[in-house]
Amino acid sequence: MELNKLTLLESFTGLREKKFSSEELTRACFDNINKFDDQVKAFITLDKAGALAQAKAVDQKLKNDEGVSPLAGIPVAVKDLFCTAGLRTTGASKILENYVPPFDATAVKILKDNDAVILGKTNCDEFAMGGSTENSGFFPTHNPWDLERVPGGSSGGSAAAIAADMCIYSLGTDTGGSIRQPASYCSISGLKVSYGRVSRYGVMAMTSSLDTIGPFGKNVEDIALILKYLAGRDVKDSTTPDIEVDNYSEEIKKDIKGLKIGLPKEYFIEGMDEGVRQVVLEAAKKFEELGAEIVDISLPHSELAIATYYIIVPSEVSSNMARYDGIKYGLSKRGKDLLDIYLDSRAEGLGKEVKRRVMIGTYALSAGYYDAYYKKAMQTRTLVKRDFENAFEKVDVILTPVAPTPPFKLGENINDPLKMYLEDVFTTPASLAGICGLVVPAGFSNNLPVGIQLLGKRFDEKTVLRVGHQYQLATGWHKQKPVLK
Repeated sequence: MELNKLTLLESFTGLREKKFSSEELTRACFDNINKFDDQVKAFITLDKAGALAQAKAVDQKLKNDEGVSPLAGIPVAVKDLFCTAGLRTTGASKILENYVPPFDATAVKILKDNDAVILGKTNCDEFAMGGSTENSGFFPTHNPWDLERVPGGSSGGSAAAIAADMCIYSLGTDTGGSIRQPASYCSISGLKVSYGRVSRYGVMAMTSSLDTIGPFGKNVEDIALILKYLAGRDVKDSTTPDIEVDNYSEEIKKDIKGLKIGLPKEYFIEGMDEGVRQVVLEAAKKFEELGAEIVDISLPHSELAIATYYIIVPSEVSSNMARYDGIKYGLSKRGKDLLDIYLDSRAEGLGKEVKRRVMIGTYALSAGYYDAYYKKAMQTRTLVKRDFENAFEKVDVILTPVAPTPPFKLGENINDPLKMYLEDVFTTPASLAGICGLVVPAGFSNNLPVGIQLLGKRFDEKTVLRVGHQYQLATGWHKQKPVLK
């Protein structure tokens, strides 16, 4: 048995039945990291000593027949935007290359409270700014399905680590597609939660009105279990309302007979890869076989989403990046005066994409341009949100492609920011609306992974998880694995 290839639920069952120990499971993950991470480059920082110590502690609890959480003793990888007390947290940026936080993000604290084994921190686009994990301040991550291609971004390291069986599950963030696109590109399951469903406390902010925290898993069943622990009110994050957390693991067992699944015409655009189109249409047929009704719908303002997103995001980036000034923490270049310290620290510590977004955002927020850009974008955002509200009066879930193409080659789009931004064309509308979105593997185009996106009403994660789980019970795409040598 290759322990690192187990799902979360298989791991928990095996530990509880004492078929193997947490230490053995953890060592199996590190063995795979040692074998393949020089090719994949999923991790920025590893904590082998800490992980093995935690695994041994859980093994002692199991030996004593103490009750433990289903997350106990199971290896997880965490995107390097999450603060981890005592463990280096860089945001994949040179400006925080040696930063060690004094506290844990709420999501990390939940993992620790449930005795999870944190293997280390995964690579991402710098401060989550990018869609390919090529904008990391350290190195690009490679897609385990084809090492010459990107794993998606910004949570590419977290997705690649699962695809390569280096961990059992992982955490990422999704602002405009940063969980969903990597899940599709790496042929794993990933969930963008509704805005406010999971606390963002202690996670480095990029765009405060859009950022969400979510899990990657080897299947939807695992994601349902993880979300039960992560979701809910947090007094440290005022955007998390006191709304009941569903029992997702039970909800997903229900069939989907009678559910209405919308197919928006605006998401089947000219120029999209034909293989991607066919994968989504085949998935629609499968849902019909499972008893759902496919309904043609329209989301008329979808074409405005990318332009809207890329005004709101840089504007909020411009504000959030102000904290990295070379004074409070992180890289500090000593100069002859305060302005020199600011300029030199940022010039050396921040990458091109971060600087690009700061400049665009500062311009959009400047006097004389605020009304023309940011205010107008927020008005358009309301129209996009209204489109979804109208659609959800007719359907329960919306089925769409995740990206217009399968994973592209490393370096292919890096010098064309506009082309890179357009990869988010199918993921940004849901982000602007604050709704949830699940991605599951659904096939291949030219031997490259393709996922489907299932969008649901805000705080209705239970329904998209139910639809995704029933799809996985009827298909085997999520069980296919890349071959690394």
